[in-house]
Amino acid sequence: MKREIFEYDTFYHFYNRGNNKQDIFVEEKNYKYFLSLISKYLLDVAEIHCFCLLKNHFHLIIRIKSKVEMDEKYHKKIHQPFSNMFNAYTKAINKAYNRSGSLFQEHPKRIKIENEKYFMNLLLYVHLNPVRHKIFDDFKNYPFSSFSIYNSTKPTNLVRDYGLQLFGGKDNFKFQHHESKIIYEGILKEIDEYDN
Repeated sequence: MKREIFEYDTFYHFYNRGNNKQDIFVEEKNYKYFLSLISKYLLDVAEIHCFCLLKNHFHLIIRIKSKVEMDEKYHKKIHQPFSNMFNAYTKAINKAYNRSGSLFQEHPKRIKIENEKYFMNLLLYVHLNPVRHKIFDDFKNYPFSSFSIYNSTKPTNLVRDYGLQLFGGKDNFKFQHHESKIIYEGILKEIDEYDN
């Protein structure tokens, strides 16, 4: 099956998980290293608008840059920096933990983000992933997501203006996340009650 190619000036939900659902992050320094590789490899071809790294998978919201914004050397191989990033991370993890073979599932998933409403819902979904997977109760303080960066004024490689603008500012951005968490908690409680 032929994979869809990246399109210029287009938003994507980009995600992947560990091969056979195994962990891709073993300790805190792994998360930090992965984020450093995103900066090293992906910023040449993409803007990063949101991220959340969990033990066995990750989510990114990215915008592939326009042809004019991108160095000509990437025009026929936008995918190459992504491949380089995964290879660099896999090699480092294999060496550090005395393992071999593929770390990630064969092909990362990418879903084109067609409209602003989907972008907003996806931003909430990605930031609330720690709650959804029941690994961290307070998504606001989860250290490996972009939520805290959205609420900071420190310089960052993350593009946060677009998301904040869609939500009508930082206050509504926080409010919508809080409301979505309440909905998530209700759904998770219903699932737990049904399963027991």
